[in-house]
Amino acid sequence: MSNRSNWWEHFFEGAAVDLWLRAVPPEHSEREADLIARALGAPAGAELLDVPCGGGRLSLALGRRGYRMTAVDWSVEVLNHARAADDGATVAWERRDMRDLPWRSRFDGAFCFGNSFGYLDDEGNAAFLRAVAAALKPGARFILETPMVLENLLGHIQERAWWQVGDMRLLVMNKYDAGAQRLDTEYTFLSDGRLEVKTGSHRAFTFRELVDLIKGAGFTVETEQPWTRDATSVTFIATRGGTLVD
Repeated sequence: MSNRSNWWEHFFEGAAVDLWLRAVPPEHSEREADLIARALGAPAGAELLDVPCGGGRLSLALGRRGYRMTAVDWSVEVLNHARAADDGATVAWERRDMRDLPWRSRFDGAFCFGNSFGYLDDEGNAAFLRAVAAALKPGARFILETPMVLENLLGHIQERAWWQVGDMRLLVMNKYDAGAQRLDTEYTFLSDGRLEVKTGSHRAFTFRELVDLIKGAGFTVETEQPWTRDATSVTFIATRGGTLVD
């Protein structure tokens, strides 16, 4: 598969955005916002960082809870949707590469949810974690939720799967490259007689590799729940130490 390193730059446009914005019901977002608030342990009024934020569903939910939110994403289209949904202008929306977080020791907590981790090459993924650590205050927490834990991924991955979201259909074709430890995916979106085909690629890590990667960025690491083979995703809670890794 070509363009593994930058496929995300133009993926979140058109049909992909339409489907992703409708894929998660509001009650699920509220439950996730509750989990984030509890796991971060930060009081209402604290400053939180959502990266990447996508359509902003979690930033908006946490903003309604009284948190001061900064939300970062690369896609102009999803950020436009997020701003339009932010009636009270409660969130600071920033268009940035997820590695480009210029704040230093500013935030009381941060999170990365969904399938948003592992887009980059190995150095890029490590650079993202270092950037998050640098943006947090010492002792602040970062929550990383990802399905890209290899022990779980290989037990659940389907070579071919159909998904229905409203009047949209999505065909997902997966191919796992063991040498690169990457899941390469072709997405075919069908809606109103229109067809769009896009490709994506995620780096998968063993549980141990991912813990070591997070620690290498300057965090201590625990998990939200003990690891189980049946889990479809794993949630890591990482605490920023006092010394950062350059």
